[in-house]
Amino acid sequence: MSNTSKSLLVQGYEVVIGFETHAQLATQSKIFSRAPIAFGAEPNTQACAVDLALPGTLPVMNQGAVELAIRLGLALGSHIAEQSVFARKNYFYPDLPKGYQISQFEIPVVQGGEVSFFLGDEKKTVRLVRAHLEEDAGKSLHEDFIGQSGIDLNRAGTPLLEIVTEPDMRSSAEAVAYAKELHKIVTWIGICDGNMQEGSFRCDANVSVRKPGAELGTRREIKNLNSFKFMQQAIDYEVRWQIEEIEDGRTIQQATVLFDPDTGETRAMRTKEDAADYRYFPDPDLPPLVIAREWVEQVRAGMPELPRQMAERLVRDYGLPEYDATTLTQSPAMAAYFETAAKASGQAKLVSNWIMGEVSRRLNADEGDMAAVPVSAAQLAALIARIADGTISNNAARQVFDALWTGEGSDVDAVIEAKGLKQMNDTGALEKIIDEVMAANADNVAQFRAGKEKAFNALVGQVMKASKGKANPQQVNDVLRQKLQ
Repeated sequence: MSNTSKSLLVQGYEVVIGFETHAQLATQSKIFSRAPIAFGAEPNTQACAVDLALPGTLPVMNQGAVELAIRLGLALGSHIAEQSVFARKNYFYPDLPKGYQISQFEIPVVQGGEVSFFLGDEKKTVRLVRAHLEEDAGKSLHEDFIGQSGIDLNRAGTPLLEIVTEPDMRSSAEAVAYAKELHKIVTWIGICDGNMQEGSFRCDANVSVRKPGAELGTRREIKNLNSFKFMQQAIDYEVRWQIEEIEDGRTIQQATVLFDPDTGETRAMRTKEDAADYRYFPDPDLPPLVIAREWVEQVRAGMPELPRQMAERLVRDYGLPEYDATTLTQSPAMAAYFETAAKASGQAKLVSNWIMGEVSRRLNADEGDMAAVPVSAAQLAALIARIADGTISNNAARQVFDALWTGEGSDVDAVIEAKGLKQMNDTGALEKIIDEVMAANADNVAQFRAGKEKAFNALVGQVMKASKGKANPQQVNDVLRQKLQ
């Protein structure tokens, strides 16, 4: 079981979810041939004789694909098998030229491991069964042919790593959080580009429901979920559908289903095959895959700092809350941006607030990512230094940031000067304004002295207004309190 102590019940049923994720490996060529794998080429221009299964061709293992599988195993704390075996998985689709897929069955290359993540403030851990190497099939094309289908074999032989979990998830929110964390890891360690629209990272969710404490229910597999939004919608619909079926006295049939984003519903595609239906047997054309311990250690030496390790270091070295550290390690680019700005400004928490606030808000609005941030880490550091030393207020800083973001200016101090945003740090001038405000607002002064704190805030607001927002709020508070007392 997972570490989920408080399982969420839906209409008195416990939801049980397991995932199978296909990550397309970031190699230059296919898993058993030298054909390229670039996305978007004309149909059948990237399939060679091996991919077409022409007589007399033999598969040859792509060493780069194995190395990427090792990287995943190291990242997830898995056992990397010293010896694993390729098998033939027999089924018949028009886009499967050989009539079987080369995959791994009984002895996969990556065994066990786990993925940990936060759902709100609660840490969750999902156990992995395995991750095995296999080839992708081609693609059937139905749109461009009236009454016929076309076959594009460009994808045939593309290297995949299929990552299989235990049924440890108990809600759609938990499943999506797991998928996002796995997506972050495979892109972080550089084994997959994670492009869900192009099919580089696609998830199948095995969903079942049961009464608490009962045996596992019959699962239905939702295929090819290629967005986190659809993933949540599909699982939620499937859960409701299964509960209604059971409540109406019907039995759930094991099946493979597809999610239709237009209707928000799942529909059965075929009855689900079990392993026996595929008649697996070891592929006689491929010897066992043997991985030397020295190779594993070489790969380990070249691994980047992992997101979880980096988050722990940000907490330790910069004094950040764990939530901030986890958020800032969403991508290597975001983490690097934070560290550069934090070191330059010496204001780690303020930098974190700005990245999680202004920077993320604007990126979300523009549908951009950290690589496209128009304000450099050095510029953000300079801006934050001016907040910290009292040159500008937070409100003024947002105006400066806006100018940097839109390209209206590039130098922080020059923008502050040009827009006249410097805070008033002349105590004599400030005292004069405060005296005038107190004289004009005798009622508020009397109310404050009678113990009404709200009256103080009203006076602060009047001082800020009289200074045209240029007074330092902290200084206003301090001087005003002194005068009132």
